[in-house]
Amino acid sequence: MKTSTDPVRDYLSAVEREASALPADRRQELLADLAEHIEVTRAERPDAAIGAVLAELGDPRTIAATALSEAGNGTAGAPAQGGADAPVRRGKVHPLVPLLMLTIPFLFATVLPDVPGVQFCSTLFRVIGAVLLCTSVHWTSVQKTTGVLLAAVLPTVAISIWTWSSAAPAGDGPALLANLATLAVLASTTAWLWRVRRA
Repeated sequence: MKTSTDPVRDYLSAVEREASALPADRRQELLADLAEHIEVTRAERPDAAIGAVLAELGDPRTIAATALSEAGNGTAGAPAQGGADAPVRRGKVHPLVPLLMLTIPFLFATVLPDVPGVQFCSTLFRVIGAVLLCTSVHWTSVQKTTGVLLAAVLPTVAISIWTWSSAAPAGDGPALLANLATLAVLASTTAWLWRVRRA
């Protein structure tokens, strides 16, 4: 018996098998979307291993279960092959929401530092943005961890050290440079997360 040496074909075949309960047209649409996503990712990152690209897409059973759930077929009555009857997680929050919640509040806190409640609201929105990012289905665990560290933890630690430390230089010039550097880190992290998100 011959075994296939094409990991993409094997992956798509596994998705097709797992999604056999889908209507044929919806199943073919799903496979075409996945194939297109794989091609685009390989074109954008030619040095990435195909195994890593497929791992980012997720387990074929999860993809099929999500497609079945979205198609209204559900998976009730058919126990998950992993043995767990856990519901399939779907992205209910647009991926732009956590990214904006991590970035925009910093601008308000920087522009309006003396307005009562702005600092508190900024912190609250950024915490909510970090939670939404961590619970999103649009990024891998490594991407989520990196995003939270760069967009939430690092700026918060830097601002805290700057505010409470006597080592921070006096004057508006150094503070402006520090704010611009923080904004650059936030903007580049947000752009990276947007670029690597999963559909």
